Amino acid sequence: MIKITFPDGSVREYEAGVTGLQIAESISSRLAQDVLACGVNGEIVELNRPINEDASVVLYKWEDAEGKHAFWHTSAHLMAEAMQELYPGMQFGIGPAIENGFYYDVMPPAGTVIRESDFAGIEKKMLELAQRKEPVMRAEISKADALKFFGERGQTYKNELIEDLEDGHISTYTQGAFTDLCRGPHLMNTGVIKAVKVTAVSSAYWRGDEKRPQMTRVYAISFPKKKMLDEYLTLLEEAKKRDHRKIGKEMELFMFSERV
Repeated sequence: MIKITFPDGSVREYEAGVTGLQIAESISSRLAQDVLACGVNGEIVELNRPINEDASVVLYKWEDAEGKHAFWHTSAHLMAEAMQELYPGMQFGIGPAIENGFYYDVMPPAGTVIRESDFAGIEKKMLELAQRKEPVMRAEISKADALKFFGERGQTYKNELIEDLEDGHISTYTQGAFTDLCRGPHLMNTGVIKAVKVTAVSSAYWRGDEKRPQMTRVYAISFPKKKMLDEYLTLLEEAKKRDHRKIGKEMELFMFSERV
């Protein structure tokens, strides 16, 4: 038996190998439905990661920043999976969760440009894939095998990242037909992603270096409920109405000088 200490200081005993989800289920079925990730001794991990020794555990839901981070991190992988299917030959850079959503840096095939008119198609494909409830599977992989795996798939940007990593500390995450070089954490499956919105596209230099290739950065946000997305979009529209540049121009509080 191992001892699990909770944030309130209480301690419960479980069999070694217990997962965060099983701990949540032992507390309440509602918690098990809502929990997205867990903290084990300060490290955020997936809910199906076994805990084999005494540990301090925190269960994270959507309301927690850590829960949102795992949700949006998996959503970034889901968007990459969708683009891999929509744009065969796409190369992938990095796809992190950010403060409000996530983005993925990609290099589209020659002659392909991702425009705002393509957003709806990406969203549709993401939701189609999410409905399959694809499990997100973690694997530890050697540096040589990682270089071989991504090299065979023409993922030169991934191989560059792998070259900087220490052997023995490399992991991948796979859902459906998409595998990414990643440390996690993630959701256990894509099924909890119920609403997505691709919000913007821009250019970004690879690894922030202006001497390196310009990649396409696709921004998006996702939610566990369609209602949450609708509320978010309403807030964005309200914010636009209150934009000082728009209001100032309408009220003639400032103007542009022809001389300037």
